[in-house]
Amino acid sequence: MGSYIARLGNVESRYIRILDTTLRDGEQTPGLAFRPDEKLQIALLLEELNVDSIEAGFPAVSRGEYEAVKMIAREVSGSEIVALCRCNRADIDLAVDCDVDAVHLFIATSDIHLKYKLRISREEALRRAIDAVEYAKSHGLVVEFSAEDSTRTEWTWLARFFQEIVNAGADRLDIADTVGVMWPSRMQELVRYVLENVRGSYILSVHCHNDFGMATANSIAAAEAGAGQVHVTVAGLGERAGNAPLEEVVTALQFLLGYRTGIRFEKLKHVCERVLEIAKFEISPNKPIIGINAFSHESGIHVHGIIENPQTYEPIPPELIGAQRRIVIGKHSGKHAVEYVLKSMGITPVPEIVDKILKVIKELGDKGEKITENTIIEIIRLVVAGDSEKTTVS
Repeated sequence: MGSYIARLGNVESRYIRILDTTLRDGEQTPGLAFRPDEKLQIALLLEELNVDSIEAGFPAVSRGEYEAVKMIAREVSGSEIVALCRCNRADIDLAVDCDVDAVHLFIATSDIHLKYKLRISREEALRRAIDAVEYAKSHGLVVEFSAEDSTRTEWTWLARFFQEIVNAGADRLDIADTVGVMWPSRMQELVRYVLENVRGSYILSVHCHNDFGMATANSIAAAEAGAGQVHVTVAGLGERAGNAPLEEVVTALQFLLGYRTGIRFEKLKHVCERVLEIAKFEISPNKPIIGINAFSHESGIHVHGIIENPQTYEPIPPELIGAQRRIVIGKHSGKHAVEYVLKSMGITPVPEIVDKILKVIKELGDKGEKITENTIIEIIRLVVAGDSEKTTVS
């Protein structure tokens, strides 16, 4: 496949960890709430996909959330199970009771959050963070620490904060673009700044929100700059405009940049569809990677190219992610598309029949009528049967 896929930018084969937070941040989508059994179903699907870490939830939120996290930690063994905790010992105790592998600790670091939300000083935030890290490490937990609103935090203060957290024993640091205000070049600058100014053994992660539609781009830019992990959610579920979409990030990382992930790509579309089915969310037709139109072709020029060589108009083969190519007939179609569909139906294309079918389809399109697969099949049936009068558009 190496010759098929255009790999851009940095092509070194570096491994990027994937932390999926569909069950925590994704569930914060307005109106979305999973039952404990649904959370387990999703966790098992994510394990099947082979994500590195599953953020199972926030045990302190409710009894049901606690039970769900505990159940997931018991049933899932192929992925690291993570619980979200504030910087207090009670939250960490609940995570310990759930028997998770890791905790995701967080506290805000931006001045606007410290002043108006937490109403504490920078030094108090740091004190709470260090105590939480040390307490979690004393229980044998892997610690990931997010500086909430990192991207609106003064950089020298952020670097100092992160350094103290690493010194306290944190295993992973997370730059959280909490309100999605970063852009790719700026994200790269921040990632490099942190890596250059925070010493120690840790993995740097990013958590990107999509308020300006740049969560995927920012996640990819961060990986290029040296981040070793990205946070994602299935289809970008999450608060406001959502998070970095799992399916977009992992395919771009592996098939554009050439980085390695543990993702079982042949299961990608199926897992995303099942998760969204459980969430009762529909997939937009034009959704990158998993939308029904992602590998659909109607334009005559495009269809001709695809039939001759799929590389002409497809960045990756649909089979790689468990999808299928669709040749769609519509107003913009040409003879090649009609011939393709006829052959797929076991009908030998005859120029006269192809022309008649195409004429009827274009007339329907010019009238703004929706052309479904059933419409096309009926048109083909009537034309092939020679009943030309019934194929006239009314």
